[in-house]
Amino acid sequence: MTAPTAPRPPGGAQAVQRALDVLHCFHDNGPDLSASDLARRLTLPVSTAHRLARTLLGAGFLEQDVRTSRYRLGPAVTELGRLSYHQRGLHLAAPELADLAERTGATADLALRSGPHAVIVAGGSVTPKVGLRRPLHSTALGKVLLAWARPGEADLASLPPLRAFTDRTIVEPAALAAELERVRRDGHAWNDGESAQGVRTLAVPVLDRAGHARFALAVRATPELLTDERADRFLDRARACARALEILLLPPGERREH
Repeated sequence: MTAPTAPRPPGGAQAVQRALDVLHCFHDNGPDLSASDLARRLTLPVSTAHRLARTLLGAGFLEQDVRTSRYRLGPAVTELGRLSYHQRGLHLAAPELADLAERTGATADLALRSGPHAVIVAGGSVTPKVGLRRPLHSTALGKVLLAWARPGEADLASLPPLRAFTDRTIVEPAALAAELERVRRDGHAWNDGESAQGVRTLAVPVLDRAGHARFALAVRATPELLTDERADRFLDRARACARALEILLLPPGERREH
């Protein structure tokens, strides 16, 4: 009788994708995850999730709690994150964002695009207890990144279904396309209670030389602070900060050309 053939290991590209999927499981800044948790989130056999986690553990991309055997992001992720942070010049943005926050009394954030999300990389929202990813369609940051999308970034048709977070969230692609036209025309985006009740956000692009958004800059406050009457003042200060960042966040060689 012929012995059953052992299952073939995933191909190189599939194995890499699965490993990346494991790392993405930690985006929500939640508690440490077990191999069973990873398997459930990724719809994989526990043995496969365990093998992937052990491989990432060996490479330093995960670390394991010796008491619980649960996993968290490892030192290699920290190292690469810090390198990317400084390579992008984001350490230079912090004083500008702090000054903008002080002048407006609002929270000032800087974000870039990662797939269907805006990822806050600097500013007042970067805290240990708050996730950094925001949906593109329901946030002012995301609308800016969509309106001034960089070459090669996916269009609206590639976004996942537009989830409603409040009764003001835009959930129809055609309505979102019309909103982005208004954003481009006005030069800024609003989130007026679309992602959470009692939050109002105004965002502007930080453009590259080709006119695409390298980053989005936002000021976020309550509707009582960020009123229609104060909107122009907030917008002027946000735009001034964005113009400074457009130069400050250039590579040093390009910065000297300005």
